Amino acid sequence: MQTSPAHAAHHDDREIETVEEFDAVVSARGTLAGFRVQAVDLTDRTRELLATDTTGAVFLGCPMRENAAAKLRTDGALVFPPVPGLPFDPYRGHLYSPDELFDGLEKGYEHTPDALAYAWFQRTKADRDIYASTLRAVHDDAVSDALDELLGGARVVGVMGGHAMARGTEAYAGAARLGRELTRAGLTVATGGGPGAMEAANLGAYGAPFEDEMLDEACRLLAKAPSFTPSISDWARAAFEIRTRWPRGGSSVGIPTWFYGHEPPNPFASHIAKYFANATREDGLLARSNAGVVFLPGAAGTVQEIFDNATPNYYESRGEPTPMVLVDRAHWTERLPTWPLLTALARERSMESRIALVDRIEEAPAALKRLGG
Repeated sequence: MQTSPAHAAHHDDREIETVEEFDAVVSARGTLAGFRVQAVDLTDRTRELLATDTTGAVFLGCPMRENAAAKLRTDGALVFPPVPGLPFDPYRGHLYSPDELFDGLEKGYEHTPDALAYAWFQRTKADRDIYASTLRAVHDDAVSDALDELLGGARVVGVMGGHAMARGTEAYAGAARLGRELTRAGLTVATGGGPGAMEAANLGAYGAPFEDEMLDEACRLLAKAPSFTPSISDWARAAFEIRTRWPRGGSSVGIPTWFYGHEPPNPFASHIAKYFANATREDGLLARSNAGVVFLPGAAGTVQEIFDNATPNYYESRGEPTPMVLVDRAHWTERLPTWPLLTALARERSMESRIALVDRIEEAPAALKRLGG
């Protein structure tokens, strides 16, 4: 999950996503023919571009000098110029980091790239402009590509649960311990990337390399800003204080959406795959949870995720069914009786041996392991 080696190993050999990769390809191969160059600043690489064959190459959102762009077009390369005035880069080659999305937080959350992208989305989604919807689709595709590159070969476990779970509660601390235990077991934790149960699981993954006391202390400090309402700024600053006090935590993935942009992404996921389209995000999160999913108590969103996950397991459309562990018997059998329907669906199918209901969050890792065979 550390970006550099995994990244280099897993992306398409023809993709160039950094200036270093660009220089390496030009010097080793002497040609860029057929390559895809993604969001790399080539303003200072005019000499190389003019001297290198770029037949059939594609340049996605790469700043470059006009004479270089003209030569590329003459070679038969496709040049998609950077889009000015956007609060995000639709061609980005890597996932977001918390520092990138929350840049400018000291001035207030509304000044951050995350808030500005949400504001742009709010402005453009109502007017049905083909240009804006194309930019959103290109961006989301670039994010999916970066996510696949990051997770190549990883054993990913999804942790789903509601955004309403407050910092400072026993439930939050339990979800954090779960994230820590899964990470220490060599799994990559992936969540919906938002507040509440999602944040707790990403926090646990962040705390995995530290002594156990770190998590207790972090939970205590975070309780001073229990929710992202009334102030996202205060909520996010509390998280960054933890990251500053305990730098270089464990890695995990958050997969949030600007569709629910009033809910901020949490800063404990080291890699954030943020989407405009919620459907793409939901499907991507569950499809990539190849080591199973733990469902903590939640409301409509979590119920939707349970059945979004159950459907491919039922039809085996993604291959063998993956483990599903539901936590909190009373919640999933009485308050929202999802479990009876899930067991009825699973009956006499191979997914029957891949579902479990446990009472306590502490039982989830063992259940996951048992179901995973």
